[in-house]
Amino acid sequence: MSEFWAALYIVLLAGFTGYEVIRRVPVILHTPLMSGSNFIHGIVLVGAMVVLGYADTPAERAIGFLGVLLGAANAAGGYAVTARMLEMFERRKEG
Repeated sequence: MSEFWAALYIVLLAGFTGYEVIRRVPVILHTPLMSGSNFIHGIVLVGAMVVLGYADTPAERAIGFLGVLLGAANAAGGYAVTARMLEMFERRKEG
């Protein structure tokens, strides 16, 4: 049971830290930060796939599959949004 509380504490601490870090980022740095976070989402996705490979019970497999599915959607959506944001900075050819 103490493992559960330790894991919950780590998740809450990581969430709070992430919120505080992102909240203090200047607007001009959001696009580069988003590109970097997409890289991290890819690492999270690989980690979720590894954990899913060790799942034994149907409940663990379902949660693992959901984690992989949401991680993949998050990474793909992040890259799509970053590409769209970068298009705003491209120079348009006149004529």
